[in-house]
Amino acid sequence: MASRPRHRAATGARDGSRQRRLPLRFLLPALVLVALMAMLMLRGYVHSEILADHRVRPAAASDRVPEDVLTGGPVIDARSGRPTTLSVPDHRLVLTFDDGPDPVWTPKVLDVLKKHDAHAVFFVTGTMASRYPDLVERMVAEGHEIGLHTFNHPDLSYQSKRRIDWELSQNQLAISGAAGIRTSLFRPPYSSFSAAMDNASWPVTEYIGSRGYITVVNNTDSEDWRKPGVDEIIRRATPKGGDGAIVLMHDSGGDRHQTVQALDRFLPDLKARGYAFQNLTEALDAPSAHTRVTGLDLWKGQAWIFLVQASEHITDGLVVGLAIIGSLVIGRFVLMLLLSGWHARRVRRRGFRWGPPVTEPVSVLVPAYNEAKCIENTVRSLMASEHPIEVLVIDDGSSDGTARIVEAMGLPNVRVVRQLNAGKPAALNRGLANARYDIVVMMDGDTVFEPATVRELVQPFGDPRVGAVAGNAKVGNRDTLIGAWQHIEYVMGFNLDRRMYDVLRCMPTIPGAVGAFRRSALQRIGGMSEDTLAEDTDVTMALHRDGWKVVYAENARAWTEAPETVQQLWSQRYRWSYGTMQAIWKHRRALVERGPSGRFGRVGLPLVSLFMVLAPLLAPLIDVFLLYGLVFGPTGKTIAAWLGVLALQAVCAAYAFRLDRERMTHLISLPLQQILYRQIMYVVLLQSWITALTGGRLRWQKLRRTGVVGAPPDPAVRQPAADGRPV
Repeated sequence: MASRPRHRAATGARDGSRQRRLPLRFLLPALVLVALMAMLMLRGYVHSEILADHRVRPAAASDRVPEDVLTGGPVIDARSGRPTTLSVPDHRLVLTFDDGPDPVWTPKVLDVLKKHDAHAVFFVTGTMASRYPDLVERMVAEGHEIGLHTFNHPDLSYQSKRRIDWELSQNQLAISGAAGIRTSLFRPPYSSFSAAMDNASWPVTEYIGSRGYITVVNNTDSEDWRKPGVDEIIRRATPKGGDGAIVLMHDSGGDRHQTVQALDRFLPDLKARGYAFQNLTEALDAPSAHTRVTGLDLWKGQAWIFLVQASEHITDGLVVGLAIIGSLVIGRFVLMLLLSGWHARRVRRRGFRWGPPVTEPVSVLVPAYNEAKCIENTVRSLMASEHPIEVLVIDDGSSDGTARIVEAMGLPNVRVVRQLNAGKPAALNRGLANARYDIVVMMDGDTVFEPATVRELVQPFGDPRVGAVAGNAKVGNRDTLIGAWQHIEYVMGFNLDRRMYDVLRCMPTIPGAVGAFRRSALQRIGGMSEDTLAEDTDVTMALHRDGWKVVYAENARAWTEAPETVQQLWSQRYRWSYGTMQAIWKHRRALVERGPSGRFGRVGLPLVSLFMVLAPLLAPLIDVFLLYGLVFGPTGKTIAAWLGVLALQAVCAAYAFRLDRERMTHLISLPLQQILYRQIMYVVLLQSWITALTGGRLRWQKLRRTGVVGAPPDPAVRQPAADGRPV
């Protein structure tokens, strides 16, 4: 039952204020989702998971390659349209390192070069330079030269001129942002000696030259990528007869410990033989290949690096979040399966009793606001009760004749208490003041009880330590898709949870649809509180802190009308989520208190926060990574992981349905529920966070009822004669 807005709750929700706040609450979740997807896409791009082309063209004929290039040096200058080549002078070595920078091996290579006072050329990819800009900056600061090696490392002979331009510009953008320079040096991926140039790669070299770049291949290949051993790397990297050379090595792409060890021996040995280790322009006695970048180009580069770093940190956080939600989901399911099974075996064993049978009459409070479509079914279902009761319908200022309908029924032991609209907590407190009996059952005005519900609900009060009992709320209108989803949620989530929390002695919520309280326990904590929008959660936590036991009665079934539209579901869960956060915050001092309050604070509050606030907020990460994996891979592992999670959920759901003796056919919609329904709950929870963090106040929202949940057939009046007239 939800009452219409009260003045206090509506203070911050006047038209002007709502118009300012509502767009933020609706737009921010969408913006967060778009931003996360953008960060994932950017990460996929810089990790070569998106737009990457890993094809490598086999060797082709070379009849269209100029002879001077095929027989010339490893430095090819085609900028003027007439290609020329250059070679490194004797006793000068230009060490070149491809595919970096790598966070593990590049620093080790730089350390060895610095140790032996040697310079080199690093042909970096845009992807790695974007991810590790500090290493590029260090290379430049220590006197090394930087060259382009494309952004995503594709074979350029397969690419269009537009893609080549993109690879070059993005590579330069990353270098500009990392070190504030541009470079005129370029090395094609999968390149080799000049003599290996063919009819497929030569047009690319010509086009690269027309864009102002010098192509640098090599004439000495250490083949360190094969990991042939330190001695073999040194042998292959050593030129013959004192010749100068451009030596190909790698500082990325795998385990490079042999390269590092070879360098530490190679550099001093060849220096002793008269070799100098220089960068390319030093070896050729040419102007530096670097040009400082300023102004807009520098800002663009720095902005690019910032975005890439942000995407790295955010996606790393998402991965951590995915690990957390995976652990929470699995941990919660394991706990639910183990503890709910233990609970069911305990309460179902032969001879189990809470204590002496409870046979004395109880008071049933039915707070109602505009429940004309449902109230007659609700009251008639109570008249079929197998336990002696009095019924108090507290009309909270209804405008649809709810009170008149109840009075016109003329049923024994049914009283109507009228009040001006003051909200559900006030209505319940008014009912408590008018109740005749110490045990009080509370239900919503749209809920229907089975004949045995009240009897089953009050039996735990045979234990004098029990202060409240949670019943088994079920969805009555489960024939629609949204109803079926909520049916699964009620049976699997709510009721398995309650069994688990019962065993752990930290039940967080007595459902408003079906719950019972010892009136003396409520009076000790001050009755129903109006401090939060989840008064049922608030009062349950207060009872725990006061030392009362709160238990679950599985056979106390109540059938309630669940929201039938997305908008109604949104409104209900928005209030629930926000109210739960309010209740957690209100009772936060229990974390540091002693006794029963401290026990609940250190067991119950963390579990509620993890399973009811954090886990639902992180749950969509499963679907985000599912979508990403389906589109960009690894598709097979992604599908297998998601199906594994779904299978675990299906096992829990089937077990829950078996415990509650429900038909398994409704589980057909479980996969769709996990994809769509979870997103609704995520946005609702995110909006609740926004409301809480911005200091907003959420008002009560009345759900539109249809009255489709009917009373049990042929209700029999089994109550003693009424003690008083309706008031």
